[in-house]
Parts: sequence; C-alpha cells; structure tokens
Amino acid sequence: MFAVDWIALRTLLSKEVRRFAKVWSQTVVSPLVSTSLYFLVFGVALGSRLRNVGGVPYMEYVVPGLIMLAMINAAFLNTSSSLFQSKINGTVVDLLVAPIGPFEMLVAYLGAAMLRAFIVGTLVYGVAAAFVGPKLAHPGWTLLFSAAVTASFAALGLISALWAEKFDHLAVVPNFVLTPLTFLGGVFYSVQMLPPPWDTLSRLNPILYMVNGLRYGILGVSDVPPGRALILLLTLLLLILAAVARLLARGYKLRS
Repeated sequence: MFAVDWIALRTLLSKEVRRFAKVWSQTVVSPLVSTSLYFLVFGVALGSRLRNVGGVPYMEYVVPGLIMLAMINAAFLNTSSSLFQSKINGTVVDLLVAPIGPFEMLVAYLGAAMLRAFIVGTLVYGVAAAFVGPKLAHPGWTLLFSAAVTASFAALGLISALWAEKFDHLAVVPNFVLTPLTFLGGVFYSVQMLPPPWDTLSRLNPILYMVNGLRYGILGVSDVPPGRALILLLTLLLLILAAVARLLARGYKLRS
C-alpha cells in the first residue's frame, strides 16, 4: 500500500522554504524590482501609443503577462537551483540515505517553489494595482491557473537540475527556452496584432496560452479560448510530473 511519510515531507518542505526565505532580497525582492521596471518601461512607453488592446487599457493589459513571467521564473529557479546545488555540494547524499521517497521529494520541492512563486506574483500584482487599480475578474480561475503553471515550471526545474552537470547546463533552459518563449508569448502584445504567418506560429507557443489564461482570470479577456488554455496546461503538467517522478524514482544522475 502506498504510504506518505509526512514527517519527511514536512521536514524537506520546511528546509526548502527556509532556503529561499533566508535570501529573500534575491529570491523575492529582486524579481519584483525587475518586473516593476518592465511594467514602467513598457507600460508607460508603449501605453501612450497603443492606448487600448482588445478593449483594455494597455497598462492593464500587460499586468497578467508580467505576473506570469515573474511566477514562471521564480518557480523554475527555486527547484533547479536548490537541487543542482545539492548535487554540486554533495549534500544530495543526505536525501538519498534519508527515509524519504521520490513522492515526498517531489511534493516538497514543488510546494516550496510554488509558495515562492505565489509570493512574488502577489507582490507584482500589488505593485501593478497601485498603478492601474485592482482587477480580478475570476479569482478561482486565477488561483487554479497560477497553481498549475507554477507546478509545471517547478517540475521542469527539477528535470533541468537532474540533467545538468555544470552551471552552464543549468542556464540553457532559462536563457534559450523560457526567455524567448515568454517574450514571444503575448506578454506585451496581443497575438491578434500579428500578421500571418507569425500569428499562427505564436499559437504554437505554450506560454501564449498560459499568459492568456491568467489574463482571462485577472481581466476577463483572452486571445485564446480559456478552456483550451486550461486543457493544454493540465496536459503539460501531467506529462512533466510523470517524467520527473520517473527520474526521481530512478535516482537519475543522483546516484553515482
């Protein structure tokens, strides 16, 4: 019978939360500052020219995308940096010899990363609300979508950390995958503004559906059907979770 070791899970979760809380200026304040600068630069500079996008003031339109950008980075970096540092420092041995299974490891790492991402996202939302006022069209949808997105990228961060053998490897996904896909995922523009074939190519970007899913939750508007965005996100989440669970169960690149 499958049994969860709650003591091991709580211990590892507490350790991971303390890890990012100890350097809160880097893990929480730093992404808040950088995202706020994006909001000011793009919102003020382009807002005076675009005025409205899809019937929504441009300053409000970019808010969900910036929140999503901050949450994705926070979730991914939390798990990838933590597990990779454990591998490099050799402290991952403590996990391997402890009475903790792959399920407890997965839940603890994901839980801490999601908590960090939600803190960062909430702070970014607070800063944006100070400029454009609070907007939350569908609170339940926003919470569900945010949880699914952060869990997906936290799990992706674990896969990246398991695969990486040096710091250069760890930078591949954020620099060459996440950043391009995020900036081409409708954060600062509507896909409906793009001419063919770029509009079609943009719809192949999964980040587009994540950004617009959160935009629907906060503003009530979206460039893609919200239901389709949710189905795509949940499918990706299940696939990524299945992959990382299998890797952890095998001890992939954890056991020498």
